[in-house]
Amino acid sequence: MEQAIYSMPRIGDKAPDFEAITTIGPVKFSEYNKGSWVILFSHPADFTPVCTTEMSGFANELDFFQQHQTKLMGLSIDSIHSHIAWVNAVQEKTGVLFDFPIIADIDMKVSKLYGMLQPGESETAAVRAVFIIDPMGKVRLIMYYPLNVGRNMDEIKRTLLALQTSDLHKVALPLNWVPGEKVIVPAPKTLEGLAERKKSNLEMVDWYLAKKQLS
Repeated sequence: MEQAIYSMPRIGDKAPDFEAITTIGPVKFSEYNKGSWVILFSHPADFTPVCTTEMSGFANELDFFQQHQTKLMGLSIDSIHSHIAWVNAVQEKTGVLFDFPIIADIDMKVSKLYGMLQPGESETAAVRAVFIIDPMGKVRLIMYYPLNVGRNMDEIKRTLLALQTSDLHKVALPLNWVPGEKVIVPAPKTLEGLAERKKSNLEMVDWYLAKKQLS
């Protein structure tokens, strides 16, 4: 039997717009995204153990994301009533409130739009996708995890800060970079630029690899 193939946005693409029913009411994504970073992430199903730990992780970091001008939006192929019941159950059992919109993607429209359905994994449950979308509505980073492996919250936070730091300072970030560490200055593109670099105070590994400390 031929498997269905769903396209997905690529890094640098405009994030596909959509309207959806969520736990905070109807949402138009482009309006929700306007002027803010957004992390759009999917989970396979409500009332499941790995998903509960992940959603709780996002909820516990809500202050961090708000401090960094970032909104959260979850999604699964469940009904709005299932979402509400799950949010309520987790809050009653653990005290953690999923205080961000969760899309009830019962018709799979958004899941298909963002390539969150991976037929080899499941045709009825979204995989654990993460899309980081900038305030201009551009997809900047994509992560995919299978159904049985939870995401790494530290890595999601790290990459968000890396993207924001890169945008602000026009730099690149090396392996395992975390805030406070040195950043990479773009390589010179002319001989004049190379001469200036050699006279600079940059930490030079080679002419094309130079680092500096952000003030």
